[in-house]
Amino acid sequence: MNGISVDINHLKKGEVSMGTSIMAVRFKDGVILGADSRTTTGSYIANRVTDKLTQIHDTIYCCRSGSAADTQAVADMVKYYLQMYASQLPAGEKPTTEVVASVFQEVCYNNKDSLTAGIICAGYDEEVGGSVYSIPLGGSVHKQEYAIAGSGSGFVYGWCNENFKSDMTKDETVAFIKTALSEAMKWDGSSGGVVRMVVLTKAGVERMIFYPHEIKV
Repeated sequence: MNGISVDINHLKKGEVSMGTSIMAVRFKDGVILGADSRTTTGSYIANRVTDKLTQIHDTIYCCRSGSAADTQAVADMVKYYLQMYASQLPAGEKPTTEVVASVFQEVCYNNKDSLTAGIICAGYDEEVGGSVYSIPLGGSVHKQEYAIAGSGSGFVYGWCNENFKSDMTKDETVAFIKTALSEAMKWDGSSGGVVRMVVLTKAGVERMIFYPHEIKV
């Protein structure tokens, strides 16, 4: 996977940005990703119900912050590379979350001067369970128990550090993410809309959505 570099200079800069709140949390049965749904163009809300949780492969997803165009392009590139990579694996084998995070890191790092893209990659693998990787601006990669990013994340770092517990149950993790994102949406003018979540476990993929009346904003 070394040497991945794509000319993305044709992308328009500054057209649409995602002031956003995204996060992923590892729990005892897998991993849960969550995000708000507001996409902004300056002070104008371009889309109130954006889906910022993108499936990359089976039980591996990413959530995106930064330029909407850049992050969509990066996710499409990684999905393309993963299709090629998966086709070369022995029957029954799947790409791991670590491999997917490495491809994200490679694409983001090699194009760091042209991209505004912060990615959280998380997934469930049979052998290791849930795992979370943060790929911030600049293209480094960090494996974490949980990760938060986006313009709303600065408002909830302290709350998350205080309330996070390892090996939470699914319900505890959903409540943790729901509260964190609702607080981020409350204080960050660029975050808002609904809260979307995706739960990745041995059972597969489960999508969840919480509407404004169901969250504390």
